[in-house]
Amino acid sequence: MNKNYYIGLDVHKDSIAIAHALEGSRSDATYHGSCGGTNLAAERALRALAKKLKVKLQDLKVCYEAGPTGFVLARRLNQLKVECVVMSPSKTERKPNERIKTDKRDAKKIAKMFRNGDIVEVRIPPALDEAVRDLCRARTDASDDLSRAKQRLNSFLLRNGFRYDQKTKWTDAHMRYLRHLTLPDPTQALVLEGYLQTIDACVERVQAFEEKMVQVLAEWEWRPVVEAFMACKGFKEVAAMTVISELGDLRRFKSPRPLMAFLGLVPGEESTGGKRRQSSITKCGNGHARWMLCESAQAYRREPKISAQLSKRQDGQPHEVKALSWRMQKRLSKRYRHLRARGIRDSKCVVAIARELSAFIWELQNKLNLPIPASGTTDAS
Repeated sequence: MNKNYYIGLDVHKDSIAIAHALEGSRSDATYHGSCGGTNLAAERALRALAKKLKVKLQDLKVCYEAGPTGFVLARRLNQLKVECVVMSPSKTERKPNERIKTDKRDAKKIAKMFRNGDIVEVRIPPALDEAVRDLCRARTDASDDLSRAKQRLNSFLLRNGFRYDQKTKWTDAHMRYLRHLTLPDPTQALVLEGYLQTIDACVERVQAFEEKMVQVLAEWEWRPVVEAFMACKGFKEVAAMTVISELGDLRRFKSPRPLMAFLGLVPGEESTGGKRRQSSITKCGNGHARWMLCESAQAYRREPKISAQLSKRQDGQPHEVKALSWRMQKRLSKRYRHLRARGIRDSKCVVAIARELSAFIWELQNKLNLPIPASGTTDAS
């Protein structure tokens, strides 16, 4: 009878600590040693460990914590037919008296928890899904760089007494105004030109990323779900692809409430006895998806309306998707006006709308029989 060994890896950039625990045993995990941080070094170390334990490499069950090294090691081990899972570090129980933390202790702890079934697994996304997520995040980074470049230019001009008196900035007219400015000092003229070139470069980066997103969407298996999202107000290619690449299959949530908690959109609470105290939202979970939902929620500040652009995005969509989109508009717009009438500030209203918006997108994936890829299925969060 083959013995199953549970392997715990404490993975870092330049090193990997390895420990193993025998299935069915109640003893502590055994520390094996460490190796380099590359996939090749980990593969060689695991082969040596399998030889030492007198088992096949495929008999090992490997686990490590999710972290900055990503999923490349897990994908490589799965290619070798080695069962490898990635555990969530934020859902790992830690004792209050644990004051000593080393790579050796962490590897042994992971192996023991893995053997005892005390871990919460994280989905290992397909390579294309992760590439789309990286593309969406790169577009967000480029957009943030553009905003900072514009703010620096505005501050520079304000310090030197230049004020643009028109209503809208960063239009073609505004850019022509900036390019025809004459500053008194040649050095300041050079600074202005540098800021303008930075803005142009950032605009080109954002456009290049958005064009690539449209190209990738044509071949992405999540395209039907993205197009269904785009049939809703506040979602175009960027918002829909960002939310889906970050969250994946929402059917793993039994109801909208766990999704809201996963996104960190629910208020924190410290209640005891007869006292109940609620604080600001928890902001745990996926911050990028939470930010994008808040951005999309701002579209519902206006009255319900099927604009020409939205009508074009809804072409070819089932009646159920269109009905949900209209119900979403009526509900969220009414909710926003009600909150504002109570005197709640705009930022809180937007977060409240984003929280309810997450419930609608959960319903969109769970109730409308959309063709969701099998690779998008994940464990409960």
